[in-house]
Amino acid sequence: MRIALLSYRSKTHCGGQGVYVRHLSRGLVELGHDVEVFSGQPYPEILDPRVRLTKVPSLDLYREPDPFRVPHPSEIRDRFDALELATMWTSGFPEPRTFSLRAARLLAARLGEFDVVHDNQCLGTGLLRIADMGLPVVATVHHPITRDRVLDLAAAKWWRKPLVHRWYGFAQMQKKVARRIPDLLTVSSSSATDIADDFGVSPQQLRVVPLGVDTELFKPSELPRVPGRIIAISSADRPLKGIGHLLNAVAKLRTEHDLELQLVAKLEPNGPTEKLIAELGISDIVHTSSGLSDEELAGLFASAEIACIPSLYEGFSLPAVEAMASGTPIVASRAGALPEVLGPDGECADLVTPGDVKELTAALGRLLESPARRQWLGTAGRRRALDVFSWESVAAQTVRVYEQAIARTGRVTNSVEAVDESC
Repeated sequence: MRIALLSYRSKTHCGGQGVYVRHLSRGLVELGHDVEVFSGQPYPEILDPRVRLTKVPSLDLYREPDPFRVPHPSEIRDRFDALELATMWTSGFPEPRTFSLRAARLLAARLGEFDVVHDNQCLGTGLLRIADMGLPVVATVHHPITRDRVLDLAAAKWWRKPLVHRWYGFAQMQKKVARRIPDLLTVSSSSATDIADDFGVSPQQLRVVPLGVDTELFKPSELPRVPGRIIAISSADRPLKGIGHLLNAVAKLRTEHDLELQLVAKLEPNGPTEKLIAELGISDIVHTSSGLSDEELAGLFASAEIACIPSLYEGFSLPAVEAMASGTPIVASRAGALPEVLGPDGECADLVTPGDVKELTAALGRLLESPARRQWLGTAGRRRALDVFSWESVAAQTVRVYEQAIARTGRVTNSVEAVDESC
């Protein structure tokens, strides 16, 4: 099967989209399929050598170290660039729409080269153009962006609320596009329910395929764990991840415990999280890092006594699966898909009420004081990661959805299976 895998941004380190693209594409080529990744900036830095990369350059208006930059007029190449710049200047987020339109233009010139197009979380209007060309389209929705919008609006000061509304304007586009794609993938039953409710799609459009983990990389270490070390991962410096609640819990715990927090996150300079760390007087025990390699992240997970996931909402949570694979005991919010990923409360993780600092503090404190409980949870989590989550299974289940989408359009693939059936 010839697969075009679309990713409007493919951040390599500690970002769900980049991890998904890298591991899924490798799993697909392991099954014998031909995969080409079409990506906007930031491009994936690590792909299987058998996976081709086609860069779909944008104006890259949010790049580091100069986000919201003003491009030189000579950089404006066409109407899609103009649309991207105009949307940013009016406080919107243009990338899902403009990436999809650029991808549609590229694929229009290569219609005979692919059997299926798989979009990763973009849901831009260009996907409908691709479908109108006769190419089967499958889209992954990790979780509805509308949940992010609700939490960001609740946290925003009154004068910022109109800007937040405008930034999330692309959510309306995603709703309309999702309703017109018959084959949607999502990563948990919880996300499927939320997508059906928020986007107004039929439950029959949705197929649940959980994410996987590399259990050879993320595994317990032979080295002793660092006493009192807690690790937390946040792909974005936003209220959705609940890091503020964890910081308040850490500030309370330090009065009775020797501990440190390893926070893997790209924090906004002088933003709310940095300010809160300073206000709580815990900068000496909070260590932040970002841009870690897979090996560095795996080593950090394996070195921690506890992994904490204080999110107010999660559509899946790769860090939860990575922590389980590392044999690291977990304290997590009972939010979104986390109970589904981690299993019943107390089986592989201790679950707490989202946003409840007192309950989170108590759960972390109990676990810090109980080596036997930590060992039990870590062993159970490792076993669950091995039994339930693997990228090989993810790829195989995804291919079955591709086959449904191809059958729906009546196309015939060039795969070995199709040739054998025709004979």
